[in-house]
Amino acid sequence: MIKIQKFAAVDIGSNAVRLLISSVVSQNNEIVEVKKISLVRVPIRLGADGLLKNKIKKDNINRLKDAMIAFKLLMKIHGVLKYKVCATSAMREASNREEVIKKLCSKSKLQIDVISGKEEASIIADTFLSNHFNFDNTYLFIDVGGGSTELSVIFKGNIISSKSFKIGTVRFLNNLVDDNTWSDYKKWIKTNTKQYSDIVVIGSGGNINKILKESKKGVSQSIPYSFIQKFYNKISKLTYEERITKLGFNPDRSDVIVPATRILLKSMQYAKSKSVIVPRVGLADGIIRKLNNIDSFGYDFNDLQA
Repeated sequence: MIKIQKFAAVDIGSNAVRLLISSVVSQNNEIVEVKKISLVRVPIRLGADGLLKNKIKKDNINRLKDAMIAFKLLMKIHGVLKYKVCATSAMREASNREEVIKKLCSKSKLQIDVISGKEEASIIADTFLSNHFNFDNTYLFIDVGGGSTELSVIFKGNIISSKSFKIGTVRFLNNLVDDNTWSDYKKWIKTNTKQYSDIVVIGSGGNINKILKESKKGVSQSIPYSFIQKFYNKISKLTYEERITKLGFNPDRSDVIVPATRILLKSMQYAKSKSVIVPRVGLADGIIRKLNNIDSFGYDFNDLQA
């Protein structure tokens, strides 16, 4: 029997907050099709608070509150059955996170969960495996965020190892990545990939999706290392303003795209990878799939209507 249900996922990241609403068609508990109905991205840069000042400031709390209220209304309009709101690195590190979440829940009535870096990496990697797995390849999955970068090594369909590092675009912009952390990042990739050959890097995150667009490649088509190096050389020589006026980048993308590309390049070097593919899946996509597959994952939206 075919079921058609609507689910919603909210990703409260360090660089932006996203709402994804999808229609999921399933048969005998197996997903047949996932169709994105609505994707809303709000550039609330919590990383500048949670990572730099260790506290979410009042202005961003209010903006986030308004976003949650608006997201709830969109869920209602679309007839969402289940939802889950996940907060990541910036909220994890904010000293006032409990106060912030309590206020957000009180105003929007939405439940908000702060997830660990390891859980974040697992959700994203599992989503890739569900859609794009090629048994013959060994993958290094890289999700570059504002506050952290999640890594997973995938061999024969299994996640061999995963780790979250406090290396992200907002951290780089604010000089919050020290040499020891970067050294640990390099060592982890080299140690966990040295036994494999011809590793394919899988890139995830808004900035890497932008690189895919600039490459003119299709989703999941290989982008060679040489293109990414040329792209990095090009954007790193331009000022923030020039990336906006000459390349047409959005203001909230124009600064973070440089460190994101650098992280991707270095990761490929450490793994000795010659190419990257970008399946355009992220945390929100993973949340949607888990909402369909796991009854205990997420919350019943109808419970909010009372």
